[in-house]
Amino acid sequence: MTSFKAGLEDIVALRSEICFIDGQRRRLVYRGYDIGEFIGKATFEEVVYLLWHGELPTQAQLSVLREQIAAAQDLPKELIDLIRTFPRDAEPMAVLRTAVSALGVVDPDANNNDREANLRKSVRLLARLPMIIAYHARLREGQEPVAPRSDLGLAANFLLMLRGNEPDQLETDIFDACLILHADHELNASTFTARTVASTLSDIYSAVTAAIGALKGPLHGGANEQVMRTLLEIGDPERVVEWLDQALENKQRIMGFGHRVYKTGDPRADFLRQFSQQLGEKRGDTRWYQMSRRLEELMFEKKGLYPNVDFYSASTYYMLGIPIDLYTPIFAFSRVSGWTAHVLEQYADNRLIRPRAEYAGPMDLQFRPLAERG
Repeated sequence: MTSFKAGLEDIVALRSEICFIDGQRRRLVYRGYDIGEFIGKATFEEVVYLLWHGELPTQAQLSVLREQIAAAQDLPKELIDLIRTFPRDAEPMAVLRTAVSALGVVDPDANNNDREANLRKSVRLLARLPMIIAYHARLREGQEPVAPRSDLGLAANFLLMLRGNEPDQLETDIFDACLILHADHELNASTFTARTVASTLSDIYSAVTAAIGALKGPLHGGANEQVMRTLLEIGDPERVVEWLDQALENKQRIMGFGHRVYKTGDPRADFLRQFSQQLGEKRGDTRWYQMSRRLEELMFEKKGLYPNVDFYSASTYYMLGIPIDLYTPIFAFSRVSGWTAHVLEQYADNRLIRPRAEYAGPMDLQFRPLAERG
């Protein structure tokens, strides 16, 4: 048996054609394309098509996908009724997990596991996750949900449904790029969970529900929520040095820095830094960007750590008017494109994922009857 490595660190568990990470060269690649090839050039829907089909869509193929998404956006009545029963203070990730599981109950393709059926289900998941997030977010504020528009893409529609007003072009472009940056990331915990469930030949809803459960954990999702709470606690760029010195003295973990895979910096953070600055300048309020930039400089100076994808996404989402506790659900909204791509790949060449454990307990114990155990 091969030697044990905690957390399966650097263990190659399978082969995939979907995503490649080079942690030394700061590269993130989707299906052969460096992530930077998409930003400002492609839409999230184009990248979704690439992840599912292995090639970028033609205009006709993209139009069909957009039509399919628009047709799938209405939530089933059974799901609407269920969401309306949830407490207003229910945790958004718990709502999303439960709602996605419920979708599997009412889907007409629920028990059909061929590729075309799973592509139809993937479209429904992609279309309905943002609907669920925005629907519950409106209800808990005592507001009625806002219907999506068929002429808008996923990014613009989500901001419309959440905020009640159509985003401008800069907001749409930035949020669309954020969705691209979060779409896939190789065998992270949630993606590995999805593939493990799929490897049993369970359905795609079970796999995605399990993935959401993995993302819900604070060691995977939620770091950008903590980053924003940190920035709110600091409150002013002039307080960054004092705050950080005190936090490091107290051995407090500074969220949004470091990554198990990226050793020389997270390439996604480069784009998100720009987005945070652009939105701050547009709104005439750059303090969140300024605090983030100063923290980045000091953390590299003091700890040699680079910001990861969560660090600048925090202030970017905040400037888009997104509630802090929706940051992780938005991660799921984007990442469902990657989860479903991996599930489709798993089904196409399946082998049950069944690793071994290195036993570390006692051996050769002798059984004593209950009456002799004192």
